Amino acid sequence: MNGSMIKIGASDGGEFEAYLSTPAQGSGPGLILLQEIFGVNQYLRDMADQFAEEGYVVLVPDLFWRMEPGVILGYSDEDFGKAFGFYQQFDVDQGIKDVGDTVAALRSMEQCKGKIGALGYCLGGKLAYLTAARTDVDCAVSYYGVAIEAALDEAASISCPMVMHFASEDQFVPPDAVDVIRNTFEGRPDIEIYYYHGVNHAFATPGRDSYHKPSTMMAYSRSLALLRSILGPIYDLSQLWDKHCEHEFVNRDIPATMATMIDQPYVNHIPTMTGGVGSEQLSRFYQYHFVNSNPADTKLIPISRTIGADRLVDEMLFCFTHDCEIDWMLPGLAPTGKYVEIPLVAIVNFRGEKLCHEHIYWDQASVLVQIGVLDSDGLPVAGQETAKKLVDETLPSNALMANWATSEGKPIT
Repeated sequence: MNGSMIKIGASDGGEFEAYLSTPAQGSGPGLILLQEIFGVNQYLRDMADQFAEEGYVVLVPDLFWRMEPGVILGYSDEDFGKAFGFYQQFDVDQGIKDVGDTVAALRSMEQCKGKIGALGYCLGGKLAYLTAARTDVDCAVSYYGVAIEAALDEAASISCPMVMHFASEDQFVPPDAVDVIRNTFEGRPDIEIYYYHGVNHAFATPGRDSYHKPSTMMAYSRSLALLRSILGPIYDLSQLWDKHCEHEFVNRDIPATMATMIDQPYVNHIPTMTGGVGSEQLSRFYQYHFVNSNPADTKLIPISRTIGADRLVDEMLFCFTHDCEIDWMLPGLAPTGKYVEIPLVAIVNFRGEKLCHEHIYWDQASVLVQIGVLDSDGLPVAGQETAKKLVDETLPSNALMANWATSEGKPIT
């Protein structure tokens, strides 16, 4: 944990605890993180720390304090039983008043600069919805909020932008409930509703059987897009990526390269599964198998760049002469002296102003053809032609399709 527990005064007397996590720069927009039925447990604290890395001052209030202060539960059968007991006793209306006190406390903090959002899971998903309806938060995100359909009489009170995430297999928020919610907010472009097929309730909670990483990643990016657009902070992802590449390919400086990344980053070169997970393994990979193992004439020629809230997609030409063993791209293959040009795509994820991970794609068959270790005869594989056509779309298409000529002159219907 990077944060600490603080006290918040309740407007009706007494006080409750909240987990506070702040960004490295010390200040930023505010985010209220609202609990599942398991209290302010490790998952909520981890997510608070992650959102702090994104640049937010995060508060996670203990909303069960009126029943039992300091509830921290896991996901065992015994803890599930306890959690449902708390859920059945929980006073939602009083809980929202406590959330309102949390919002007021966060606004008063010196570290909190600018606007405030709310984000919650399960029970917290409904609380995020009601927080948007009853408080002055500037935006809200709800993950599989339970029983929102029973509180749609408050929909008209929501004037701030929202994102809601639902799962198709969720028995607690069944499809007909999602349909009612969708219909209620039809015509509201400021309310985004996303549906994740084939996944269950709590798909975003690591450690639970329902956890589904692809849906979690997609939902997180969509949530962050809303937070960034309403709350900020906005980072120059293009400049951050350029600086990272400069350290890798121009300066060949491993410490400087690692300094552009989070503490536990990862890199995955998809065709060869090379890279590393974690700072120690990735530093080793960069030093002994990547940064100092690229040919001297290596060039990256930009073709296009697309930037989202937390991701950058770079389309480029990767050009080099195979005059040394390239562990990460051509492991185990002796230098051939052949020149290679290959389209390459990098999907780069950021957390705040640091790189989080990289997924790098290229056509390995084309590389092997170009260095002469794969015979393309009879195979639907091209060599340097793929790079040429990337920058000149007028070059012939369908040259690898033997039956392309059979459609010549046929009617288009």
